[in-house]
Amino acid sequence: MKILQINKFYYPWIGGVESVVKQIAEGLNKKNNYQVDVLVCQPKGKKSIENIDGVNVFRASSFGVLLGMPISFNFFKIYKKIYKNYDALFFHYPFPLGFLAYFLFSPKKNLYIWYHSDIVRQKFFEFFLRPIHLFALKKARKIFVSNPNLISSSNYLNKFKEKCIVVPFGIDIKKFELTEEIKKESLKIKDIFGSPLILSVGRLVYYKGFKYLIEAAQNVEAKFLIIGNGPLELELKSLIKKLKLENKVFIIPSVKNLVPYYYACDIFVLPSIFKSETFGIVLLEAMACGKPVISTDLGTGTSWINIDKETGFVVEPKNSKELAEKINVLLKDEELYQKYKNNSLKRAMDLSIDAFVDKLEKEIQD
Repeated sequence: MKILQINKFYYPWIGGVESVVKQIAEGLNKKNNYQVDVLVCQPKGKKSIENIDGVNVFRASSFGVLLGMPISFNFFKIYKKIYKNYDALFFHYPFPLGFLAYFLFSPKKNLYIWYHSDIVRQKFFEFFLRPIHLFALKKARKIFVSNPNLISSSNYLNKFKEKCIVVPFGIDIKKFELTEEIKKESLKIKDIFGSPLILSVGRLVYYKGFKYLIEAAQNVEAKFLIIGNGPLELELKSLIKKLKLENKVFIIPSVKNLVPYYYACDIFVLPSIFKSETFGIVLLEAMACGKPVISTDLGTGTSWINIDKETGFVVEPKNSKELAEKINVLLKDEELYQKYKNNSLKRAMDLSIDAFVDKLEKEIQD
């Protein structure tokens, strides 16, 4: 079966959706009778074709990114040229360019949709694109989601419940094993930043809610480490300086290997504040390293992966006070800490990448 996946970007662009696109392509290509290629845009630059770990990647040229979307006319040209070569199209939502291309050129083509989130920020554009999105959702054979919370909270999916299939994302547990090398690196990290250490990871953008984690640090006797790049870096560092937390809260650029940092920390926090945070794969990665986690209640996968009072705590978004209180509870209650730590590891082991790919394959074949 030949499948073309369509998304905004692809590896080495780093993002949650891009990681899933890569997992699907590589995972299904390892199965018999599958060829999965990918059509995406360049963040900026000329078109290209390359093979990455066995996946053929078509990149359309782009003038750049505006409001999170690539500006590309070349995307339509490539799409029109190649879509007929495939048995099925696999779209990742939200990506308006892709859905417009489907509407214009291939409205009868076999279609699957992975629905990652509602459009949160660009509501103005969504108003005009709504008929096209509804058209594609009606045409889709199946609509995949990562967790059941998304179906009930989405502005769109309530209309298509009968088509929605829950296929939880997974991770490669082997990549998170504690080796001697990882142990040495994690100890070095603790020496550099201090202990106890509270860790958070993600792009420095509006919906990640790092502002509230920094504010929470005022009322917690611990060190805080935020790992990521993004447009809010200077703003967040100014907040740290304003609150006189320079010796307590640290921001460092993205790193290639997060595993030593997961092991170095005592608690992992994902303080996101909008539904743009649809799953939070970093929660699962931290849990695979046996860490209790704290996330926010967004009506998305963040409060499905992290089970409140079982693998950690789920708190109200934008609530620095509650965030600080829950961190303090975990730091002070050793018995509770160990319980959540064990439960986190078990939860992560249940959500493996093999289970993810196997279930997706089964649903595509049915």
